[in-house]
Amino acid sequence: MRRARRRPTRRVRLVIGLLAVAALGAVLVRVLLGDYVVALADLVPILRGETLPDAPGASFIVREAKLPRALIGALAGLAFGASGAMFQTTLRNPLASPDIIGISLGASAAAVVALTFLDAQGIWLPAAALAGALAVSLLMYAVGRGTTLAGQRMVLVGIGIAALLSSVIQLVMTRTSIQDAQAALVWLTGSLARASWSVIGLLTAALLVLAPLLAVCARWMRLAELGDDLSTTLGAPAARARLGLLVAVAMAAVATSATGPVAFVAFLAGPTARRLCGRRPSLWAAALVGAAVVVLSDFAGDYLIPDVNLPVGVVTGALGAPLMLVVLIAAGRAGKA
Repeated sequence: MRRARRRPTRRVRLVIGLLAVAALGAVLVRVLLGDYVVALADLVPILRGETLPDAPGASFIVREAKLPRALIGALAGLAFGASGAMFQTTLRNPLASPDIIGISLGASAAAVVALTFLDAQGIWLPAAALAGALAVSLLMYAVGRGTTLAGQRMVLVGIGIAALLSSVIQLVMTRTSIQDAQAALVWLTGSLARASWSVIGLLTAALLVLAPLLAVCARWMRLAELGDDLSTTLGAPAARARLGLLVAVAMAAVATSATGPVAFVAFLAGPTARRLCGRRPSLWAAALVGAAVVVLSDFAGDYLIPDVNLPVGVVTGALGAPLMLVVLIAAGRAGKA
């Protein structure tokens, strides 16, 4: 009996280790390969700030173009993956991810309005995105609170809110100037074009605060998957378990403020990690899946089609749409949809 209990834990740890290697490999692929190929042996001197005698432009290309995009993609992917896994497990619904139920679009809509009408810049833009995501989550919670089908109602309300917010973003873009519309386009598709060391610093600081909080809430997440009544009996009331959703909202909001709403990453990271971990939920596995997907999708968007640069959100959307149908069909057969 003890051996049966330990085996899934060892498997989860092994999967997390392999996914960490895969995420690191994705970052190295994004940094070293492409139009300008950099040797792995030259990467360490470049990171130290040294200039290579035979390739003087390599330091600038890596440190100011390739590496920022790889890092911001990895950080945003970590946030999207962990946030999606927390939502799906706590609400016990595969559709309950920030990019499906309006959390990411709430952040996007608030950022577009702040950028277009208030000319928000710097720290005010992610602050507006966080406020928009929190407003959507509070509205969903208010509608679903106090019912036996709270999770299902929150998902349905969130899908409706997402459709409404998408229309709001489109309306704002049709009423603004061409320059502002181009600046706001990232909030429709998701892109890593805004990658800079200042944005990376803000995103890193936010995740260093939010990740430990989410780790604490992960214990309640596992019990919440058993249902409200049973989780309360085991000492984790549903209301306490859903406190982790607030942290997940913040993580999705700060990631969206840096990259825009990268489609389907939060939705697919959780089910993919769960399948790899033997049907066991894991925030860390989902986070690493999200990081690898975002970084590799950005690389594919730049180099998959010659002379065409696609935003990362377009690539993940194209890949995620058919996979979404697979997840829904599998959930329906399991009686969870």
